[in-house]
Amino acid sequence: MFARSFIFLYGTASYALCLVALLYAIGFVANLWVPKSIDSGGAGPLAEALIVDALLLGLFAIQHSVMARPAFKRWWTRIIPVESERSTFVLLSSLALLLLYWQWQPIVTQVWHVDSEAGRIVLMAVYWLGWSMVFFSTFLINHFNLFGLQQVWAQLRNREVPEQAFRTPLLYKLVRHPIMLGLLLAFWGTPDMSGGRLLFAALSTGYILVALQFEERDLLKLFGLAYEEYRRRVPMLVPFLPKRRS
Repeated sequence: MFARSFIFLYGTASYALCLVALLYAIGFVANLWVPKSIDSGGAGPLAEALIVDALLLGLFAIQHSVMARPAFKRWWTRIIPVESERSTFVLLSSLALLLLYWQWQPIVTQVWHVDSEAGRIVLMAVYWLGWSMVFFSTFLINHFNLFGLQQVWAQLRNREVPEQAFRTPLLYKLVRHPIMLGLLLAFWGTPDMSGGRLLFAALSTGYILVALQFEERDLLKLFGLAYEEYRRRVPMLVPFLPKRRS
């Protein structure tokens, strides 16, 4: 019982830290509210900023992609309890994000600035729409499973976690990856694009497009023909595209 309680507390703490990291991201990317944002602080040498920022994003990308792969999970769960695998993934992803916020080097060169009040409102609406899609989409599938809470709660009660079922609720009928679409909208939706935010948006977009190829492969192996048929009907990121041919 002590071990189960410890795993549950570990999972709960990991989830809480993840919420902090995600909520901080909202302010960090848009230069809102938080003490250290993407454009705050003194600008140093451009080359140094480019290298440091690219390494920080690369660290997150490698950690996030490697730990999400089924082969790594099979190896990793020989070392840690299966029930805490997702919580550990969430914890390390959150720590990588917090490190990025802390060590990010600003590049304040202005890339674009929208003066029009209407334009600013539209672009900020895109930003908030993006984050709303991210959080809403997690609840459309299984928010608490996605962030590891369902697994640690089940083991605390000595229950089995139900197997994943293939479902396509609401936004998932428009695009296969609404969470990623929401992130892209949030990263690019701004009336004030600095060099640092452009770097963040561009590298993050590249990572998302590459990572989705691996994710699609894993989903095909997991759900088989059901997911293949879903791919033919529903576009990956851009809604209302023509259907894929068989």
